[in-house]
Amino acid sequence: MDSPSVATANVEAPVQEPRNVKGGAEGEVHLAGVTRSFGAVRALEGIDLDVRAGERVAVVGPSGCGKTTLLELVCGLQQPDAGTVSSSPAVLMPQRDGLLPWLRAIDNAALAARLAGASRDEARARAHPLFAAFGLEGFERARPHELSGGMRQRVAFLRTLLSGKPVLCLDEPFGALDALTRHEMQEWLAQALAREPRTVLFVTHDVEEAARVADRVLVMSPRPGRITAELAVPPSRTPDELLSVRERALEALRSC
Repeated sequence: MDSPSVATANVEAPVQEPRNVKGGAEGEVHLAGVTRSFGAVRALEGIDLDVRAGERVAVVGPSGCGKTTLLELVCGLQQPDAGTVSSSPAVLMPQRDGLLPWLRAIDNAALAARLAGASRDEARARAHPLFAAFGLEGFERARPHELSGGMRQRVAFLRTLLSGKPVLCLDEPFGALDALTRHEMQEWLAQALAREPRTVLFVTHDVEEAARVADRVLVMSPRPGRITAELAVPPSRTPDELLSVRERALEALRSC
């Protein structure tokens, strides 16, 4: 950062500090001029991003370009070195499901509500109806090791949803699944978000997945991560339209 200017009265002028601000319009996310470094490694540089309430935005880019860092900044888990992050309350769903092996599925799903102060019975009562809605009916008392990979991810998503936060940050939630299960989970996620609308920032390496799930796809450059392209996904999502978005995203990645 450049040295602050000095007024003629020999009083330092105020310096604009980087900020991470919670608040603003419900469900919106705004980043302006955001930069983040780790020692000598600059992860993000000059990120400007506006996400409308209820919008689903996918972020694609090569490994190490700062996608996870971007989500953690929105969730307030990190602070920017420069620029401003302003977001409604946001919750992060990490790459691994993180289910606690000693808890039953319903208690894993209800964990966010418990941490927010709800009693066990209250948290279970909130979670129980969603098990049927999200295809998990009959598995409420199952332990994580008794669930398939896709079912574990559904429980993890319910836990994220039950946090009550208006912004969901999903970090490659299906990255560890096989191709068939991953495709099924993409369809399931789209249906789940239609049933329980939230603002979503979704990180993935799969441009086809991004096109299937998101309203808008952002392409990031190699480190330091910058947004180099923005692609709108037609609401109709016909096969030809999805193919066009995929090809344009791949071309943008190749051009970085």
